[in-house]
Amino acid sequence: MRQRRYIAAAALCAATLFTCLLRDVYKRQGDDGSPKTVPNTRGEGKTLTVWVMDGDYTDATIKAVNDQFTQATGAQVDVQIQQWESITTKISTALSTSGTPDVLDLGNTQVPGFAANGGLLDLTSYSADLKQGRTWLAGLEEPATVDKALYAVPGFAGARAVIYNKKTWAAAGVTAAPTTYAALTAALDKVKAKNPAADFAPFYLPGQYWYAGMQFIWDAGGDIAANEGGAWKGGFSSAAGQKGLNDFKTFQNTYSTKASQAIDTITPDQNQVFADGKTSAILSTAGSIGLIQKANPKIKAEDLGTFPLPGVSGKAQPVMLGGSDWGIATKSDTPELALQWVKIAAGPAVQDKNVFGNDGWIPNSTQGIEAAQPSLSEQQKGFFTAALTSKATPAAAEWPTLEGDKSINQVFSTVVSGAKSSADAAKEFDSHLESTLAGGK
Repeated sequence: MRQRRYIAAAALCAATLFTCLLRDVYKRQGDDGSPKTVPNTRGEGKTLTVWVMDGDYTDATIKAVNDQFTQATGAQVDVQIQQWESITTKISTALSTSGTPDVLDLGNTQVPGFAANGGLLDLTSYSADLKQGRTWLAGLEEPATVDKALYAVPGFAGARAVIYNKKTWAAAGVTAAPTTYAALTAALDKVKAKNPAADFAPFYLPGQYWYAGMQFIWDAGGDIAANEGGAWKGGFSSAAGQKGLNDFKTFQNTYSTKASQAIDTITPDQNQVFADGKTSAILSTAGSIGLIQKANPKIKAEDLGTFPLPGVSGKAQPVMLGGSDWGIATKSDTPELALQWVKIAAGPAVQDKNVFGNDGWIPNSTQGIEAAQPSLSEQQKGFFTAALTSKATPAAAEWPTLEGDKSINQVFSTVVSGAKSSADAAKEFDSHLESTLAGGK
């Protein structure tokens, strides 16, 4: 699995009057927002254009969707694989011109920007039918929902969980993965006592690792921001936000190294730190397992265990999901056919047999995760279980700007390093967030 879906700060094109009119026409007369069923439209002689990001789905999975779609509609599918470089600009341009692709594979946090500019079809009235009796993962559905309207359909997810060295833990007397925060800290205390070297971290957790920091804030009941009356209000200064920040500081300062307080997970690479035996645990995606073994072939799969990070709250911490959603272009010439293709791609059969079975991704629903359980390896279970409790970044058009300027990384590192108090760091970041997200109105 990929470790991150890097998202460029988007320079999204403003929607044209024609786009708005077309969207209104598509809603048609009598559309009062009541639930609708995806139409069973025939499409002989027509071709649906689908953009798929390189590396997201295997050929076998896309073929399974296309075969079912062609059998149901008679229409053909033109699949065009897209590269990640400059993709935001390419999609923005495509959505604002004629000849747009009908269906697009979008990063889950990209959806709000394209939706805000009118480029994506409002799918709200079809939501219940598209879910097909399943409960979508919050970390995929929430960023696809802008102003209570659904603009994309979840495709797959990737989650973070704790990866730990079972041999190192066993040598310290810990033989089972912890399921509570108290059990976790007790285990790490034993590991710390067994490995007293100053450069060893029982749990390597860089201060700028905001994905991890947010798990502590969400666990405390806080959030990045909330939309209040059409305006975004930062959540780091709230009581829950402050508790989460300080919980993160306490954990990081106790179990990671002092040198890690002001850095990210890339320099040095936390996978290499683990492979070198300088830590017994990290928080990462499933892709780290292969990277750790590649960096140190002496570490075998059976030496590695995974589990969701337990929270101070007594529950597993909510995780930030990466992944993809399927969007339909407002300017699509065949929106009814696009809806049918997306419904198939998001449906139980494709999700269970292909998205999980072929591709190894976390399916888009809680039921899909439950269906996968009997087939999961020991290492996969931690990530799939973690994904059951998920959150997302704000569904705001300008959110990529905050990721791009690294301000959210810095708010955590300045707190854990003691450079600023949690109150001062939070106040500064909340102010920056509010002014930045307001620019997307």
